[in-house]
Order: sequence, then C-alpha cells, then structure tokens
Amino acid sequence: MAEVLTLEHVGKVFSTSGETLPVLNDVHLTVAAGEFVALLGPSGCGKSTLLRLIAGLEQPSVGSVRLGEQVVADTDPRCALMFQEPRLFPWKTVAANIAVGTRRSQNPPAPALFLNLVGLNGFEAAYPHQLSGGMAQRAALARALIGRPELLLLDEPFGALDALTRMQMQDLLAAACRSAAPTVVMVTHDVDEALYLADRIVVMGPRPASVLEIVSVPSSRPRDRGSPLLAEMRAMILARFGLAHARTTQPDDIYAI
Repeated sequence: MAEVLTLEHVGKVFSTSGETLPVLNDVHLTVAAGEFVALLGPSGCGKSTLLRLIAGLEQPSVGSVRLGEQVVADTDPRCALMFQEPRLFPWKTVAANIAVGTRRSQNPPAPALFLNLVGLNGFEAAYPHQLSGGMAQRAALARALIGRPELLLLDEPFGALDALTRMQMQDLLAAACRSAAPTVVMVTHDVDEALYLADRIVVMGPRPASVLEIVSVPSSRPRDRGSPLLAEMRAMILARFGLAHARTTQPDDIYAI
C-alpha cells in the first residue's frame, strides 16, 4: 500500500574545496498516499537533488524526509527510481533487466506480466542495443514497477524522447499508475507533461530552491491534452516563470522551462 511522503523544512548545502553551494532551502511538502506530484522549476534549481533526498541517495543538511512514519536515511525497498536514461544492463536480456526490479521481493511477479503492461511482448529475449530509445524506456518503467513500489520517483524519464514517443510514454505511465496506485513524485521541465499527469504541481524557484507555490490540477485523469482548462493553467504557470507571452493556443506545442 502506498505511503504518505513528508518533507519538513528540508535544506541541502554542498561543500566543495572549502566553498559551500546552497541548493535547497526550507522545502516543506506533504504528498498523500497514491498522489501524483510533479516538481517543476528552472534547470539547475535543485529538483533532481530533492528527488535524490527522497530516494535516500543523499541526506538533507537540515530538515527531514519521511516515508510513512520512517525517516528516510538510506535507500528503501519501498521506493523505485527511474532516470532520464534507461540504464539497462547491456549484457542482460529485456526480461532479465526487468527482473532486476524484483531483487528485494519475496514473491516476485513474472517479468512477462510487466512486459505485457508496457507493450514489449515478444522482446523478452532482446538485448538493450536492439531496442529503440522509447522501447528501452518502456523496459526501464517495467523494471521500476515490477517490485510494486509504494513510492515511484521519476527524474525526467521522458526528456530524451521525441515528442510523439514522449506522449505515448506519458499515456503508458498514467495507465500503469492507475493500475498500481503508487505515490509518485516526478521531476520534469515540461509544463504540458506536468499538467497532463500530475494531481498537483510543485513550482520551485531558482537555486537555492524553495517551493514558490503548489498548483492543483482539478480535472480527473485521463485528460484531454487540448483542454481549454489545461491551456489556461499552462499560461498561468508559464507566466510564473516570466513567459507570459508564450503561445498557448496550439495543443501540439511543447513548452519547457
């Protein structure tokens, strides 16, 4: 069952060669069990660092991160992380790569179930070099989901894909989340992607980043990409980043920050 994620006054400072680099400042956020939250902000503001703190790959300089009642102090088997690159093992088949996600499971499901979920039937014996970029990301998504994580963390997982494949992957992710119902936190630069997938969008400011505002997306999923409501919300969010004059009337336009 999905868990509540709580960040309380989280700050992060990196120290290199005697100098300090503040990255995050007083981030406070609660993500409900089963909620989909997108982190949106300018490049380099600290979104990926925040995701690493949630995953237990880094520790906050101040504040705390909790999953359920437990403070996140290390990597957690309840959590799965998906990156912008597929990061598949080149010497393993697709099925074997997906099965890596079950390494901490006592009763792991069959990879075939998740091959079917992501539309990779017939490719179980293929190797990563035989896959397109979109197919490799499908395998990475299946690997993240097969362990049935309570918390799914996504670091710009579709950022390197072409526009059409990206939209197909967004639909696939939305369907998978409806089925498995994990708590999801996703880093993205794509305003349209955030509006299409997320229940709430956390708008972050420049480094050292804090939460500027949290935008609730009122319409239920699945959503219409050409919805006037989403277009209106897109214009509002872009204006928050000083892009008030960006075109918002073309549903096939992709806006990134």
